[in-house]
Amino acid sequence: MELSLWSALGEIDTPKESIMSGKYDLVIVGGGISGASLLYTTAKFTDIDSIALIEKESEIAAINSHHTNNSQTLHFGDIETNYTLAKAEGVKTGAELLAGYLENHDPDREMHAKRSKMVLGVGEEEVEKLENRYHEEGFGDLFPKLRPIGREEIAEIEPKVVEGRDPDVDMLALQTPDGYVVDYGETAKSMVDTARQEASVDVYTDTKVEDVTENTEGYTLTMGRGPFDCDVAVVAAGSHSLQIAKELGYGEDTVLLPVAGSFFLADDLLNGKVYTLQMKKLPFAAVHGDADVHDDSITRFGPTAKLVPMLERGRFSTVEDFLDVFGLNPASFLSYANILADRILLPYVLTNLLYDVPEVGPRSFLPEVQKVVPSVELDDIERAKGYGGVRPQIVDTSRKSLDMGEAKIVGDDIIFNITPSPGASTSLKNAMRDTKTILEFFEDEFEFDEDAFRADTIDNFPRGE
Repeated sequence: MELSLWSALGEIDTPKESIMSGKYDLVIVGGGISGASLLYTTAKFTDIDSIALIEKESEIAAINSHHTNNSQTLHFGDIETNYTLAKAEGVKTGAELLAGYLENHDPDREMHAKRSKMVLGVGEEEVEKLENRYHEEGFGDLFPKLRPIGREEIAEIEPKVVEGRDPDVDMLALQTPDGYVVDYGETAKSMVDTARQEASVDVYTDTKVEDVTENTEGYTLTMGRGPFDCDVAVVAAGSHSLQIAKELGYGEDTVLLPVAGSFFLADDLLNGKVYTLQMKKLPFAAVHGDADVHDDSITRFGPTAKLVPMLERGRFSTVEDFLDVFGLNPASFLSYANILADRILLPYVLTNLLYDVPEVGPRSFLPEVQKVVPSVELDDIERAKGYGGVRPQIVDTSRKSLDMGEAKIVGDDIIFNITPSPGASTSLKNAMRDTKTILEFFEDEFEFDEDAFRADTIDNFPRGE
């Protein structure tokens, strides 16, 4: 493998005062919320003898898991109107695991806050959709705390959402008081700190991986200070996971459509989260407004969604990495052309390009903000600097289709996780599933104490009546 393919992976630093051991049972590449969740799960609730986490940045969760680079939402599926009931059921279980972890490990709410969240319907058509969703499609039964509220109750909870609207236009919201707002970066750090208390765990930050190769007993990772081996590897490196998979011969019919999300900021307009109805065709497109997890006087609106030819926002060194994943082959170009030719997606992509243009951007985005807070004026919003990450959407080149959501590739004693939304919300659920797969790789040499895992996480989730 050429060194340039790994340009996004940094230099080595061993926080523990030791050198690399040379051999681990399990190595996890990537210290975001996904890798941290797996480290916490395997370190605390299995008897695997030796585990290493490798992170390219100087600190854990510095990229997409950082609180400025994502929506800070713990997705349950209750207000996400692009979710089917079946998908909501699966996401709900994952969200409850993480919520239980936060309830158990963050009593002072330094990593999360609990605020109202709602999805807003305005006008007869949207109101009817929400009513059907709640009463007919089963979402009211699946989510006991979710309830339909009208204009007066909406105004009590979120005054700015009602202020300035035509009083003759119908309004309805599906609202829950227990919306979790999460700093996934701090949550990941908490999980890694918990795992590092185990003697079996080493954590390496500022660590550059130059090569990954398969050997007769597992995999060899070449580091800045020499190689070491592992029996099993899990790559949870966001967009780079597919890059590494392709170098090892996996994911040949898959490329990425990197979508960079950004936000606009305003002062103290919302108390919690307010979503607008999402389109199933464009599930990442609907604007929402929310109060920042650490400062509820800051209201964020977004995310915008702009296609970028790089795997990390603002890092031009990752353009080459994107081209490596893309492949520059006819199947990739035809897949992109087929997706972007869509009569709904293409105008959306072109419109989002405007949001980065000085002067023009805020003016173009203002109508989206006014869907949530009608009284907002142009001077009230500004583009957030230093906010936003890249969500790697999956493209299937064999079907020339865009596959929204998470992707997982399971190979010979190796797993590759590519986790755009709602990957953070379901990180512990994914970790539990991957832990079971890892133990199968080891042919049941080790054990997973699932009861203890649940006692530390989901058993602490406060349920409605």
